[in-house]
Amino acid sequence: MYLMPKQSDLMQLTGEPLKTHLRSALQNLTRGSSDYDLNADRHSFNQRDLRGAAVLIAIQIQDDIPHIILTKRSSALKNHPGQIAFPGGKIDACDSTPIQAALRETQEEIALSPTKVDVLGSLPDHITITGFRVTPVVAFIEGSFNPVPEVGEVDEVFRVPFDFLMHPSNYTICRRRFMGYDRQYYTVPYGPYYIWGATARMLRAFADCF
Repeated sequence: MYLMPKQSDLMQLTGEPLKTHLRSALQNLTRGSSDYDLNADRHSFNQRDLRGAAVLIAIQIQDDIPHIILTKRSSALKNHPGQIAFPGGKIDACDSTPIQAALRETQEEIALSPTKVDVLGSLPDHITITGFRVTPVVAFIEGSFNPVPEVGEVDEVFRVPFDFLMHPSNYTICRRRFMGYDRQYYTVPYGPYYIWGATARMLRAFADCF
């Protein structure tokens, strides 16, 4: 039987103990997240109109420390240029599950082979303000991996320490004018990287596992 570690010990987990904790925690999550969580009065989406997408929250052990892999989208893209995102994308007809979509898109974007991935589970779906229902798939990268950014899609691939992203105190709520109204959103800046919006919200939901 799996015994939950004490809160003070959670951030010390790595390797198999961390995997065990996350598998158990992910099985017990039921509430999804949304870009509307901080803007309840602007809840305006129709469940039937949402398009499916999936992203990979890939954890890699580097120098004995777990990190999460993120990408900086190409500045040449029409949608969300230069923004920080998880690898992933729309679910295509060829994808039998969101997990398969996340793995396929991740291989295309950063050259991570599915054979190097140990999927632990998924967070409940996240609804974006742009009309997507995103499934965040959580996985461990097995062995060595050197990402190769997809030309024209990804400008940069970088890693953020898992411990940093799992501390709610590192998240702040900001506000900006969007489509005629003030919108609040999560941010979790790290070095030169401004992580915000849907990516920050999904990471904040992930931190709730701890």
